[in-house]
Amino acid sequence: MKIKKNDKVKIIAGKDKGKTGKVLRAIPDKDQLIVEGVNISKRHQRATQSNQKGQIIDKTMPIHISNAKKI
Repeated sequence: MKIKKNDKVKIIAGKDKGKTGKVLRAIPDKDQLIVEGVNISKRHQRATQSNQKGQIIDKTMPIHISNAKKI
């Protein structure tokens, strides 16, 4: 992999095409990257204790390395 953690990348394909961001984590086994502010999905979290409430969390999901370009 030529792209590493803390590199700045530009997304060249997909729903977030044109966005730029910093690589938070590289997953070389699956050829994937986690880029901050890109490919955000909503995850529902259940209340883990009786005094807590359930909530919806925005989570950054990985993208394939072929959809990003180092800048």
